[in-house]
Amino acid sequence: MPKSVRQALGVKTGDRVRYVILDNEVRILPVRPIGRLFGVLKHDGPPVRLEDMERAIAEGACEE
Repeated sequence: MPKSVRQALGVKTGDRVRYVILDNEVRILPVRPIGRLFGVLKHDGPPVRLEDMERAIAEGACEE
């Protein structure tokens, strides 16, 4: 893969990529290990308890 393509995708030599064919086009997507996702989502408030999450899910399910 040419260096300019690797740079555009943010991949380095040895990184994994996958190929997807959509509408007669080949798209190259970098494969990101799950470890790289740590810290991607920011939350500035206090931690949410599991019980609060379960209650919110149950309330959301009842609304539909």
